[in-house]
Amino acid sequence: MKNLSAISLIALMVVLASCKDAKRYHDEMDKPSRSGQTEALLDIVTFQNELNVQFRDAESSPLPDRYRKDFEGLDFFEPDTNFRVMAYLEKTPDALPFLMPTTTDRKSTERVYGIARFKLGQRDLQLEVYQSQELEDNEEYKDYLFLPFTDKTNGLTTYTGGRYIDLNVPTGDSILIDFNKAYNPYCVYNKKYSCPLVPKVNHLDVEINAGLKMFQKKGS
Repeated sequence: MKNLSAISLIALMVVLASCKDAKRYHDEMDKPSRSGQTEALLDIVTFQNELNVQFRDAESSPLPDRYRKDFEGLDFFEPDTNFRVMAYLEKTPDALPFLMPTTTDRKSTERVYGIARFKLGQRDLQLEVYQSQELEDNEEYKDYLFLPFTDKTNGLTTYTGGRYIDLNVPTGDSILIDFNKAYNPYCVYNKKYSCPLVPKVNHLDVEINAGLKMFQKKGS
């Protein structure tokens, strides 16, 4: 009986230790990870929903009426937090303004605000981030940054000319780039828009399977 009690006590200690370890693992590793991922996914889905609302609204939609009347929703890749990266932003305060070509004769006056360096999978990548000189004096857009890019999905699952991401001026030297929020230039939907062309330097030699897919016209 005494030996049985000792064995039972040892077994109880092992169980308690196991529970303690499991709880510590759950609290310190699993829970924050799931919480952060859930918040990121919610942010992506909210972006998608807001863009669909914008495209349905006659006042804000870039779609001509003949496309908008049959509009059911934009085609997105499934949200993937692997395409949500924190980049180091090397600011370039001495960069001079330049004229960025567009899909029309208009030129957009831009300045390289900085170079975003980041890792995607095992690849070290970088993209130039631009600030519009035309919007810089506008109170509403003074913190707006423009990130156009092309990648290996263009012409296959995404628009041939590349996609855009909207960013804000960060407080430090890190900036979050969420490729799940990549969207198509408005000229994809309507020729009345003038859209900046993606500079060759901003090509990514990888597939960015995130964000908005190629627009399929209906009702034409």
